[in-house]
Amino acid sequence: MIEEFLNQRWVEIFIDSFWKILLPGLKLTIPLTAISFVFALMIAVLVALIQFANVRVLKQIARFYVWVIRGTPILVQLFVVFYGLPSLGILLEPFPAAVIVFSINEGAYASETIRAALESVPKGQIEAGYCVGMSWMQIMWRIVLPQALRIAFPPLSNSLIGLLKETSLAANITVAEMFMSTQRIVARTYEPLLLYLEVGFIYLMFCTILTGVQRAGEKRLRTYGRQPMQKQAAGRRRLRV
Repeated sequence: MIEEFLNQRWVEIFIDSFWKILLPGLKLTIPLTAISFVFALMIAVLVALIQFANVRVLKQIARFYVWVIRGTPILVQLFVVFYGLPSLGILLEPFPAAVIVFSINEGAYASETIRAALESVPKGQIEAGYCVGMSWMQIMWRIVLPQALRIAFPPLSNSLIGLLKETSLAANITVAEMFMSTQRIVARTYEPLLLYLEVGFIYLMFCTILTGVQRAGEKRLRTYGRQPMQKQAAGRRRLRV
């Protein structure tokens, strides 16, 4: 009798809370992840190019930024920006504060991924660009970066998935995303096991979709990468004829 009551209650709570957790995910968690990742990519490309260009002073500044951000917990960074900066007269709303922190944090990690990808591009291609009269920026944007980003796509996709899960930490600075919504329902229903499993399932759904997009993107890039080789092979065959 008690088991039937609990099972019925659990089903009711699960159904009733599902949309109450999912909607904040669609309205806040997904936008927070997307906006932060876009800004993080901008920061990462800039920092990676600075290091790749090997300008001494700028490179040291970039390395210092990466060292500090990678060496401190993201939760501490959130608290410093949201709770610490007001003592200096800088007040930020929860969502913009979360975007700033996640962007800066993810930018540091992604910059190392992009830097490694830049260094994997053969040096001969850069020299060839100089030989045809290109400037350094033209070589970067037209030759090096497209290849580097193709190489960096899988690890950057993994970083995006990781960022989606890390946004749950924004609940600590009162961003009403999925995890905070779940905590509020737990406080009302006293069913932590069911509800935390439920929010974990929703995170899993989102990550599974992103994984599918990642695989489709990798497949597309492999196809795109084979096309120039196929054209070159066809050209050689025509020359033989």
